[in-house]
Amino acid sequence: MHVMHVDERKILDYLLNKERSRGKAAFFMAMGFEASQWEVFARALKQQAFSGTLSSTVESPYGTRYTVDGPIETPNKRTQMPNIRTVWIKESAIAEWRLVTAYPLKGDIP
Repeated sequence: MHVMHVDERKILDYLLNKERSRGKAAFFMAMGFEASQWEVFARALKQQAFSGTLSSTVESPYGTRYTVDGPIETPNKRTQMPNIRTVWIKESAIAEWRLVTAYPLKGDIP
């Protein structure tokens, strides 16, 4: 089992920030994720990484990048969970996977 890390700033300053990532922020906020409850979003992203499908692994000078596709459980408890892609990196000297980005897969954008 991998240790996953989702930085609070990644969520607040990027994924839920309408000024920096309009489309992503609008999508995730429409699914019920809120900045005031960023930990809920972080847990959902980690769970998606564990239960989703590893779609690619890429070695780079920065570490190994893992791409995971699959549904994410949302706070608004949608019956049809949206499918997203998360990208994680595992740096050589660090034991945990760190979230790089997340976005909806085509066909799951409201």
